[in-house]
Amino acid sequence: MAAASFHQESALHVSDSTPPKGLVPVIGLMSMIGPFSIDTYLPSFPAIAQGLGVGLPALAQTLSIYLIAFAGATLVWGPLSDRFGRRRTLLTSLILFVLASLGCAQTESFSMLMFWRALQGAFACGGMVIGRAVVRDVYEGAMAQRAMSHVMLVFAAAPALAPVIGGWLESVFGWRSVFQFLMLFGLFAVVLVFRWLPETHPLAARQSIHPLIVGGNYLRVLRHGRFLALVATLSLSFGGLFLYITSSPALIYDHLGLSESDFGVFFIPTVAGLMSGSWLSGRIAHGWPPRQILKLGFGVLGVAFTANFLDALWLEPRVLSVVAPLVLYAFGIALIMPVLSVQALDCFPHNRGMAAAAQGFAQMAFNAVVAGFLMPMVATSLLYLAMAQGVLLCFSVLVLQAARAR
Repeated sequence: MAAASFHQESALHVSDSTPPKGLVPVIGLMSMIGPFSIDTYLPSFPAIAQGLGVGLPALAQTLSIYLIAFAGATLVWGPLSDRFGRRRTLLTSLILFVLASLGCAQTESFSMLMFWRALQGAFACGGMVIGRAVVRDVYEGAMAQRAMSHVMLVFAAAPALAPVIGGWLESVFGWRSVFQFLMLFGLFAVVLVFRWLPETHPLAARQSIHPLIVGGNYLRVLRHGRFLALVATLSLSFGGLFLYITSSPALIYDHLGLSESDFGVFFIPTVAGLMSGSWLSGRIAHGWPPRQILKLGFGVLGVAFTANFLDALWLEPRVLSVVAPLVLYAFGIALIMPVLSVQALDCFPHNRGMAAAAQGFAQMAFNAVVAGFLMPMVATSLLYLAMAQGVLLCFSVLVLQAARAR
């Protein structure tokens, strides 16, 4: 009884009061684990392929298997956090991620690298899923949107830092040091959660993890048209940016003729766009209705795609002509992501862990499709890349209209 009382009293909830210090930065750092595990090893692709005796197309499957495992595991971590609490479940996922990263660093074969990358993906998703649920546990209304924007500010640093760190580690210590770095980052995350993250999901709100009940809850998700439309809108629009992130080796090495130390010329400006959009989204959260923010964000995305398409059609590949439209696209994505994420979670106020899991699953499953199937078909041409981005953006707008209708 005493333990139960302690957990209930320590569960946080904030509406109009001052947010707990350090909560949002810690959640943001947890969300960085996923993109760090994707982007840090991209500069090492040629070295890993040579070291393990495989071709680059085969090595690209280590990214796809990571994304597939990431997507599937989100459906597990969300309900687990609804049942056992956010803090305990998050610590478990982080510790397992550390062990999987150690396995990647020590592998001697391509098949074992695939195995450990799958486990990395399965355990890395805990930070993203549970972090979103924590935000919605603690914050309400415009404060939730603002907090989500601040989380994105921290999260957005990962794609800029990861390939730069990975390129430096690769050139100095070799590709295994990249996975050792991920292991150390995971350990750092464990310390942060243990020290700074309180339990935000009280015992009174815990949900059963009986398979029939969990299955029934996910069936409710599949029947909720507005939730599906919001998640699809977010997945499709972000896919237009993720397509270029996964194509970054082709962009850097083939189209721009740069080296592994030059990944920052693509990622740093793009992430600056993400961070700027996240900052603006947080600033206008209290003054602008969500619908107006979405209009602004999609307007920016439309302009960015048009510039990207025309540059690919008429201009020779240069860093400025390739990167500038992507910076603007990233800015637009960062404007709409907090709004769409909060609105999707609000569809299931009593099962936010499950809703965050379903949202994460849809996004990562679609990212896996982009990385495994769409990217190899279009990465050989900047024009094909731009056209694919335009198709994804058009579909996201159409789906958003369906969400509004509901």
